[in-house]
Amino acid sequence: MKITLASSSKYRQNILKKLHLAFDCLAPDIDEAAMETETVEQQVLRLAIKKAKAVALVKPDNYVIGSDQLACFDGQPLGKPGNFAKAKQQLLLINGQTVQFYTGLCIIHKNNQQMEYLVDVFEVKFRQLTEQQISTYLKIEQPYDCAGSFKCESLGISLFKSLNGRDPNSLIGLPLIGLVDLFNQMGINIFEHMQHSLD
Repeated sequence: MKITLASSSKYRQNILKKLHLAFDCLAPDIDEAAMETETVEQQVLRLAIKKAKAVALVKPDNYVIGSDQLACFDGQPLGKPGNFAKAKQQLLLINGQTVQFYTGLCIIHKNNQQMEYLVDVFEVKFRQLTEQQISTYLKIEQPYDCAGSFKCESLGISLFKSLNGRDPNSLIGLPLIGLVDLFNQMGINIFEHMQHSLD
């Protein structure tokens, strides 16, 4: 089984490695602009499918995984901050609040004419933090390329009061429980394709 992750994200690559599946990566060249009429849920699903389809044209005999994520607070998407000032502003906005993370996921095998997809939703309740605590976190972690201005797989966990959802991997952009579900729906038992090292 040949698998291609339609992403250049090192975060998604590291998550996918947890399943011990051999895969390569190819970043899709697509327009990721939002459409005015679509919901956040519709947007992440559309872009996940669009990414998978774009790479499947190049790798038609591979199982191509596309994923797209948006963090959402009070109905508005939270983008990647890009710098300290914007990250601080973002964390002050969501301080003590609940943020929803929507992750669209799609697997396509073009030659087999197979496509499965889903949207995973995960909620994060943030602690009530002081401005100094937020600044300290940002200076240590520097999560400026992450939507929501945190890295939950490391120090970002200190910002949270609670997590609510079926798969914490969703917060990093690739819900593995959902991914295994989609492979199952395609008739693929991933345990038969796992790589392992022999001692």
